Amino acid sequence: SSFTPTAITEDWARILRDGRGKPLALEVAIVRYVPVAKTQATGEYVDLVGAVHIADQSYYQQLNKRFRQYDALLYELVAPEGTVVERGRGTSNLNPLGAIQNGMSSMLELEHQLEQVDYTRPNFVHADFSPEEFSQSMENRDEGFLKLYFRIIGQAVAQQSQQAAQGESSDIDLLSALFSKNRPRKLKIAMAKQFESMESMLAGFSGPDGSTLITERNKRALEVLRREQAAGKRKLGIFYGAGHLPDMHKRLVAEFGMKAVEVT
Repeated sequence: SSFTPTAITEDWARILRDGRGKPLALEVAIVRYVPVAKTQATGEYVDLVGAVHIADQSYYQQLNKRFRQYDALLYELVAPEGTVVERGRGTSNLNPLGAIQNGMSSMLELEHQLEQVDYTRPNFVHADFSPEEFSQSMENRDEGFLKLYFRIIGQAVAQQSQQAAQGESSDIDLLSALFSKNRPRKLKIAMAKQFESMESMLAGFSGPDGSTLITERNKRALEVLRREQAAGKRKLGIFYGAGHLPDMHKRLVAEFGMKAVEVT
Protein backbone atom coordinates (compact mmCIF):
# COMPACT_ATOMS: atom_id res chain seq x y z
CA SER A 1 0.00 0.00 0.00
CA SER A 2 1.19 3.53 -0.75
CA PHE A 3 -0.45 4.75 2.46
CA THR A 4 2.04 5.69 5.19
CA PRO A 5 1.18 6.66 8.78
CA THR A 6 2.91 10.04 8.36
CA ALA A 7 0.87 10.94 5.28
CA ILE A 8 -2.44 9.55 6.51
CA THR A 9 -3.93 12.94 7.30
CA GLU A 10 -4.20 13.48 3.53
CA ASP A 11 -5.29 10.08 2.29
CA TRP A 12 -8.18 8.58 4.23
CA ALA A 13 -10.01 7.84 1.00
CA ARG A 14 -8.43 7.29 -2.39
CA ILE A 15 -9.14 5.95 -5.85
CA LEU A 16 -6.96 2.99 -6.76
CA ARG A 17 -5.96 3.23 -10.44
CA ASP A 18 -4.17 0.91 -12.85
CA GLY A 19 -1.01 1.83 -14.77
CA ARG A 20 -3.04 3.74 -17.37
CA GLY A 21 -4.91 5.77 -14.77
CA LYS A 22 -8.15 3.79 -15.08
CA PRO A 23 -10.13 3.79 -11.79
CA LEU A 24 -10.32 0.32 -10.23
CA ALA A 25 -11.74 0.93 -6.74
CA LEU A 26 -12.50 3.46 -4.05
CA GLU A 27 -10.51 2.50 -0.96
CA VAL A 28 -10.98 3.73 2.62
CA ALA A 29 -8.21 3.51 5.23
CA ILE A 30 -8.14 1.74 8.58
CA VAL A 31 -5.27 3.05 10.73
CA ARG A 32 -3.97 1.51 13.95
CA TYR A 33 -2.67 3.66 16.82
CA VAL A 34 -0.65 2.51 19.84
CA PRO A 35 0.54 4.40 22.95
CA VAL A 36 3.88 6.18 22.45
CA ALA A 37 4.92 6.22 26.12
CA LYS A 38 4.70 2.45 26.71
CA THR A 39 8.07 0.96 25.79
CA GLN A 40 6.86 -2.63 25.37
CA ALA A 41 3.97 -4.09 23.46
CA THR A 42 0.90 -4.14 25.71
CA GLY A 43 -1.71 -5.25 23.21
CA GLU A 44 -3.45 -1.87 23.50
CA TYR A 45 -4.54 -0.16 20.33
CA VAL A 46 -7.15 2.08 18.75
CA ASP A 47 -8.19 1.59 15.12
CA LEU A 48 -9.74 4.47 13.18
CA VAL A 49 -12.02 2.72 10.68
CA GLY A 50 -13.09 4.93 7.78
CA ALA A 51 -16.75 4.61 6.79
CA VAL A 52 -18.61 5.32 3.59
CA HIS A 53 -22.38 5.07 3.83
CA ILE A 54 -23.03 3.24 0.58
CA ALA A 55 -20.64 0.59 -0.74
CA ASP A 56 -20.26 -2.92 -2.13
CA GLN A 57 -21.70 -5.64 0.07
CA SER A 58 -18.25 -7.26 0.40
CA TYR A 59 -16.98 -4.05 2.08
CA TYR A 60 -19.56 -4.39 4.86
CA GLN A 61 -19.00 -8.14 5.15
CA GLN A 62 -15.29 -7.53 5.77
CA LEU A 63 -16.10 -4.82 8.34
CA ASN A 64 -18.56 -7.06 10.21
CA LYS A 65 -15.86 -9.73 10.46
CA ARG A 66 -13.24 -7.21 11.64
CA PHE A 67 -15.57 -5.62 14.22
CA ARG A 68 -15.72 -8.88 16.18
CA GLN A 69 -12.06 -8.51 17.25
CA TYR A 70 -12.64 -5.34 19.31
CA ASP A 71 -13.39 -5.14 23.01
CA ALA A 72 -15.51 -2.13 22.03
CA LEU A 73 -16.41 -0.69 18.63
CA LEU A 74 -17.46 2.98 18.88
CA TYR A 75 -19.80 4.13 16.13
CA GLU A 76 -21.32 7.33 14.78
CA LEU A 77 -25.07 7.82 14.59
CA VAL A 78 -26.98 10.94 15.61
CA ALA A 79 -29.71 9.16 17.58
CA PRO A 80 -31.18 9.10 21.10
CA GLU A 81 -29.19 7.13 23.68
CA GLY A 82 -30.41 3.56 23.86
CA THR A 83 -31.44 3.43 20.19
CA VAL A 84 -31.19 -0.11 18.85
CA VAL A 85 -30.27 -0.29 15.16
CA GLU A 86 -31.98 -3.48 14.06
CA ARG A 87 -30.17 -5.61 11.49
CA GLY A 88 -31.24 -4.64 7.98
CA ARG A 89 -33.26 -1.65 9.23
CA GLY A 90 -32.23 0.70 6.44
CA THR A 91 -33.05 4.40 6.29
CA SER A 92 -36.51 5.89 5.94
CA ASN A 93 -37.38 7.81 2.77
CA LEU A 94 -39.21 10.28 5.05
CA ASN A 95 -35.78 11.60 6.03
CA PRO A 96 -34.46 13.74 3.11
CA LEU A 97 -30.87 12.58 3.59
CA GLY A 98 -32.06 8.99 3.88
CA ALA A 99 -34.09 9.33 0.69
CA ILE A 100 -31.02 10.62 -1.19
CA GLN A 101 -28.82 7.80 0.13
CA ASN A 102 -31.46 5.19 -0.72
CA GLY A 103 -31.79 6.57 -4.24
CA MET A 104 -28.02 6.60 -4.71
CA SER A 105 -27.55 3.05 -3.46
CA SER A 106 -30.27 1.88 -5.85
CA MET A 107 -28.86 3.68 -8.90
CA LEU A 108 -25.29 2.61 -8.16
CA GLU A 109 -26.30 -0.98 -7.35
CA LEU A 110 -24.69 -0.70 -3.91
CA GLU A 111 -25.69 -1.46 -0.34
CA HIS A 112 -26.50 0.93 2.52
CA GLN A 113 -24.41 0.91 5.71
CA LEU A 114 -27.38 0.77 8.12
CA GLU A 115 -28.73 -2.30 6.33
CA GLN A 116 -25.45 -4.21 6.17
CA VAL A 117 -23.49 -3.45 9.37
CA ASP A 118 -24.54 -5.59 12.34
CA TYR A 119 -25.07 -2.95 15.06
CA THR A 120 -26.70 -5.50 17.37
CA ARG A 121 -23.39 -7.04 18.49
CA PRO A 122 -22.71 -6.60 22.23
CA ASN A 123 -19.37 -4.80 21.73
CA PHE A 124 -20.97 -1.93 19.76
CA VAL A 125 -20.95 1.36 21.70
CA HIS A 126 -22.80 4.52 20.62
CA ALA A 127 -20.31 7.42 20.49
CA ASP A 128 -22.24 10.34 19.04
CA PHE A 129 -24.76 13.05 19.88
CA SER A 130 -28.47 12.63 20.37
CA PRO A 131 -30.54 14.88 18.07
CA GLU A 132 -31.17 17.24 21.02
CA GLU A 133 -27.44 17.47 21.82
CA PHE A 134 -26.65 18.10 18.17
CA SER A 135 -29.17 20.95 18.01
CA GLN A 136 -27.91 22.41 21.31
CA SER A 137 -24.31 22.35 20.08
CA MET A 138 -25.33 24.16 16.90
CA GLU A 139 -27.15 26.76 18.97
CA ASN A 140 -24.11 27.21 21.26
CA ARG A 141 -21.92 27.76 18.22
CA ASP A 142 -24.48 29.99 16.50
CA GLU A 143 -24.62 27.53 13.61
CA GLY A 144 -28.02 27.75 11.97
CA PHE A 145 -28.94 25.16 9.34
CA LEU A 146 -29.07 27.93 6.74
CA LYS A 147 -25.49 28.92 7.60
CA LEU A 148 -24.40 25.30 7.28
CA TYR A 149 -26.18 25.03 3.93
CA PHE A 150 -24.37 28.05 2.50
CA ARG A 151 -21.04 26.80 3.86
CA ILE A 152 -21.59 23.50 2.06
CA ILE A 153 -22.53 25.32 -1.16
CA GLY A 154 -19.41 27.48 -0.88
CA GLN A 155 -17.15 24.47 -0.41
CA ALA A 156 -18.82 22.65 -3.31
CA VAL A 157 -18.25 25.63 -5.63
CA ALA A 158 -14.60 25.83 -4.54
CA GLN A 159 -14.19 22.12 -5.17
CA GLN A 160 -15.74 22.39 -8.65
CA SER A 161 -13.41 25.28 -9.48
CA GLN A 162 -10.42 23.22 -8.44
CA GLN A 163 -11.59 20.29 -10.58
CA ALA A 164 -12.15 22.62 -13.56
CA ALA A 165 -8.56 23.90 -13.21
CA GLN A 166 -7.43 20.26 -13.49
CA GLY A 167 -9.52 19.74 -16.62
CA GLU A 168 -12.27 17.73 -14.89
CA SER A 169 -15.98 18.37 -14.40
CA SER A 170 -18.17 16.50 -11.93
CA ASP A 171 -21.29 17.73 -13.79
CA ILE A 172 -20.06 16.27 -17.08
CA ASP A 173 -19.05 13.03 -15.33
CA LEU A 174 -22.54 12.64 -13.87
CA LEU A 175 -24.36 13.54 -17.09
CA SER A 176 -22.30 11.14 -19.20
CA ALA A 177 -22.80 8.43 -16.56
CA LEU A 178 -26.59 8.85 -16.59
CA PHE A 179 -26.70 8.27 -20.36
CA SER A 180 -24.12 5.49 -20.39
CA LYS A 181 -25.01 1.87 -21.23
CA ASN A 182 -23.05 0.91 -18.12
CA ARG A 183 -24.69 3.51 -15.89
CA PRO A 184 -24.00 1.97 -12.42
CA ARG A 185 -20.25 1.62 -13.06
CA LYS A 186 -19.92 5.12 -14.56
CA LEU A 187 -21.88 6.60 -11.66
CA LYS A 188 -19.67 4.76 -9.16
CA ILE A 189 -16.57 6.32 -10.75
CA ALA A 190 -18.14 9.80 -10.71
CA MET A 191 -19.17 9.46 -7.06
CA ALA A 192 -15.81 7.96 -6.06
CA LYS A 193 -14.08 11.12 -7.29
CA GLN A 194 -16.34 13.15 -5.01
CA PHE A 195 -15.68 10.88 -2.01
CA GLU A 196 -11.92 11.10 -2.62
CA SER A 197 -11.97 14.89 -2.16
CA MET A 198 -14.53 14.86 0.67
CA GLU A 199 -11.97 15.20 3.49
CA SER A 200 -10.48 18.47 2.26
CA MET A 201 -13.99 19.77 1.62
CA LEU A 202 -15.09 18.95 5.19
CA ALA A 203 -11.92 20.46 6.67
CA GLY A 204 -12.57 23.69 4.77
CA PHE A 205 -16.24 23.53 5.64
CA SER A 206 -15.45 23.35 9.38
CA GLY A 207 -13.01 26.28 9.26
CA PRO A 208 -10.42 27.17 11.93
CA ASP A 209 -12.97 27.05 14.78
CA GLY A 210 -14.37 23.67 13.79
CA SER A 211 -18.04 22.74 13.63
CA THR A 212 -20.73 20.71 15.35
CA LEU A 213 -20.86 18.37 12.35
CA ILE A 214 -17.19 17.36 12.66
CA THR A 215 -15.35 18.83 15.66
CA GLU A 216 -17.93 18.51 18.44
CA ARG A 217 -19.01 15.02 17.40
CA ASN A 218 -15.36 13.95 17.31
CA LYS A 219 -14.90 15.30 20.84
CA ARG A 220 -17.89 13.23 21.97
CA ALA A 221 -16.51 10.09 20.32
CA LEU A 222 -13.16 10.52 22.07
CA GLU A 223 -14.88 11.16 25.43
CA VAL A 224 -16.47 7.73 24.98
CA LEU A 225 -13.05 6.32 24.02
CA ARG A 226 -11.58 7.57 27.33
CA ARG A 227 -14.49 6.02 29.20
CA GLU A 228 -13.99 2.65 27.52
CA GLN A 229 -10.23 2.74 28.16
CA ALA A 230 -10.88 3.56 31.82
CA ALA A 231 -13.16 0.51 31.97
CA GLY A 232 -10.22 -1.67 30.95
CA LYS A 233 -10.94 -2.08 27.24
CA ARG A 234 -7.66 -2.56 25.32
CA LYS A 235 -8.64 -3.36 21.73
CA LEU A 236 -10.79 -0.49 20.47
CA GLY A 237 -12.17 0.63 17.13
CA ILE A 238 -13.82 3.91 16.10
CA PHE A 239 -16.11 3.57 13.07
CA TYR A 240 -16.72 7.06 11.69
CA GLY A 241 -17.09 8.71 8.30
CA ALA A 242 -13.74 9.23 6.56
CA GLY A 243 -14.24 13.02 6.64
CA HIS A 244 -14.04 12.93 10.46
CA LEU A 245 -10.73 11.13 10.64
CA PRO A 246 -8.09 13.81 9.86
CA ASP A 247 -9.26 15.75 12.95
CA MET A 248 -9.55 12.54 14.99
CA HIS A 249 -6.00 11.57 13.99
CA LYS A 250 -4.66 14.87 15.35
CA ARG A 251 -6.53 14.39 18.63
CA LEU A 252 -5.28 10.83 19.16
CA VAL A 253 -1.70 12.07 18.67
CA ALA A 254 -1.95 15.29 20.71
CA GLU A 255 -4.43 14.34 23.46
CA PHE A 256 -3.97 10.57 23.83
CA GLY A 257 -0.21 10.30 23.22
CA MET A 258 -0.61 7.76 20.43
CA LYS A 259 1.10 7.18 17.09
CA ALA A 260 -0.06 5.58 13.85
CA VAL A 261 1.79 2.33 13.16
CA GLU A 262 -0.21 0.36 10.59
CA VAL A 263 -2.49 1.12 7.66
CA THR A 264 -4.94 -1.19 5.91
